[in-house]
Amino acid sequence: MSSKPASKAAGSRQSSTSSTGSIDPFSVAQVYYGPETDFTTHRIGNLIRTRTLSTVQTRSSINTPDFLKSVPRRRASQDAQSLTPRKFLVDVNLTLQALLESEDTDGNMQITIEDLGPKVLQLGTANSNGFNKFDIRGTYMLSNLLQELTLAKEYGRKSIILDEQRLNENPVSRLTRLIRTQFWDSLTRRIDASLLEVIAVDPKNRSKDQSPRIYVPPTQKEQYEYYVQEAAKRPHLNLQVEYLPESITAEWVKSVNNKPGLLALAMDHVVDEFTGQPTLRGKPFVVPGGRFNELYGWDSYMVSLGLLVDGRVDLAKGILENFIFEIKHYGKILNANRSYYLCRSQPPFLTDLALKVYEKAMYEPGALELLKESFKAAIEEYKQVWMSSPRFDPESGLSCYHPDGIGIPPETEASHFEHLLMPYAEKHKLSLEEFQKKYNDGTVKEAALDEYFVHDRAVRESGHDTSYRLEKRCANLATIDLNSLLYKYEADIAHTIRTMFGDKLVLDDGSIETSAAWDRRARRRRNLMDQHMWDEEKGMYFDYDIVQKKKSDYESATTFWAMWAGCASPKQAARLVSDALPKFEEFGGLVSGTEKSRGQIGLDRPNRQWDYPYGWAPQQILAWVGLIRYGYEEDAERLVYRWLYMITKAFVDYNGIVVEKYDVTRPVDPHRVDAEYGNQGSDFKGVAKEGFGWVNASYTFGLTLITSHARRALGACTPPGLFYASQSTYV
Repeated sequence: MSSKPASKAAGSRQSSTSSTGSIDPFSVAQVYYGPETDFTTHRIGNLIRTRTLSTVQTRSSINTPDFLKSVPRRRASQDAQSLTPRKFLVDVNLTLQALLESEDTDGNMQITIEDLGPKVLQLGTANSNGFNKFDIRGTYMLSNLLQELTLAKEYGRKSIILDEQRLNENPVSRLTRLIRTQFWDSLTRRIDASLLEVIAVDPKNRSKDQSPRIYVPPTQKEQYEYYVQEAAKRPHLNLQVEYLPESITAEWVKSVNNKPGLLALAMDHVVDEFTGQPTLRGKPFVVPGGRFNELYGWDSYMVSLGLLVDGRVDLAKGILENFIFEIKHYGKILNANRSYYLCRSQPPFLTDLALKVYEKAMYEPGALELLKESFKAAIEEYKQVWMSSPRFDPESGLSCYHPDGIGIPPETEASHFEHLLMPYAEKHKLSLEEFQKKYNDGTVKEAALDEYFVHDRAVRESGHDTSYRLEKRCANLATIDLNSLLYKYEADIAHTIRTMFGDKLVLDDGSIETSAAWDRRARRRRNLMDQHMWDEEKGMYFDYDIVQKKKSDYESATTFWAMWAGCASPKQAARLVSDALPKFEEFGGLVSGTEKSRGQIGLDRPNRQWDYPYGWAPQQILAWVGLIRYGYEEDAERLVYRWLYMITKAFVDYNGIVVEKYDVTRPVDPHRVDAEYGNQGSDFKGVAKEGFGWVNASYTFGLTLITSHARRALGACTPPGLFYASQSTYV
């Protein structure tokens, strides 16, 4: 749900009527099923007739073959005109009931290829007042019918005029339309009066205190007073508003795990449109979806790529401004803006985000100043977070994921660490709950557990939670992904200071940054990465273990991040394409890691979601961009097609589903993931309303990288093998 300004912006892009005054069949739900389209109270064009109009089909003597001119003309109903899209007169509740009884054979309020119904339902045409019937056939059209009926019912409609075009819409067009006009707005949040009831909810809160809570930086008195006033207006929420301490330590963060809360973000001074009084309004951002109802770090960068494609510069800009606020007040771009994430960051993408937003908004007032503030914040983050202890390793000159923290991460599911903690609970003759409490309080000491959770928190900071690549050693790894991102920071900062700020950027403390220093940092890091991470024999990059002082042997798709960042040489890029790419390319795109590296899976060694056989949107996007950067457009387009085909096919076959991650080795049901945490975005009935943030973005962004021919093939759900075989034959 978006605020009024966002809705207005969205509405301006969503035409509700055509030039003839009829309703656009592809209008957003609130328009298509809104009060103006209710034919029981409004006459809509010429749709409602008391009888079926008849017409006489005529043949033009022009362009008509002679042997057809003698064929008698036939009389036909309006409904028989195949060139005119059909419209159906539908009783919402009766049709919905009949549809589910007939087609939803597994009772999950979805219609998929796994349902065993007849896959056909008759609807009455509008021009015959429902008398003439037409068959709606196949999983895709029937599932679209279910989605449309669900929406109509939610908007209070009893009867509707339904365009056939909404049921048989090209799936690529339908998904991109839903992402552009619905999903982004459904995932948009602000921390202000307009959305307090929504944003304060934390599905991950397992503490006994379920009261929503907002923590405010101590310097933000105006924000504190605003939230206190809004809380008083909503006593039913029991919203608690508290100041953060001047100094945030790991001990303090642990102390409030029993009363977790949302962390305040950036706000604008505005005038209330109803009262005319000055007030505050939260800057917008986009949440990932599912159980993730806050501003995340690298998710937000990936989401912004899709937002910018879809013209939502306002949201991408809001994300950027909120990141700057986090660095200023919390010392880092947070894993997410909840209290239990205060010690933890995520993969850094700030400079690239700032440049992309500036490219789209450079002619807006204040655009250059925002770019400057972004780079000042990035420099602060670079120095204070990634080049400081404990994340920076002075011996190797490289950086690691290594956040502070004490105890068990509280945001995980209750059962997540049971297998790990139970032996310790039994050792101390305590229940599992009692042991967790005593361990977190420090009453019970276990050095081995302390070591485990150092690495576990590092895995979560890396964004790759969880993976056997990182398990039990992440804090000791200078990863190829992190160091590629930091190289990109160094190169971006050097280039931007030189080209945008006259080779001189004055920081808030009065110090001056020049491009030369950042060029040196970038060259040094690239040399160190070549020394410690590049494997000439295998033709790919590996993580470097700073304790064992050797390369890891785990083959990860993060090896391609070096191409995205531009730190690979042309020769190294060629080796990555020839030697590494075949190891990761699967039916649906890139797999996160190789099966060989993951190792054997069993009861005592379950699947991890960032390992084989799973693929994730960030891995695809960064590889696509990296391949194109080095001139491997054909390889990039092939990978894009594989990923988009998999998403499109699941969308068509499984009731419009768009989920967090996919099993890229499964051609039929890739959304089925049996690793921990399940699959966010799959828990819905009737109609999916938000998809999942970075997959939405990968879809709209990916479509910009392929040809119109490939897009048409996607719309026809042409499998990758068949599509590229036909391409080869054609060539």
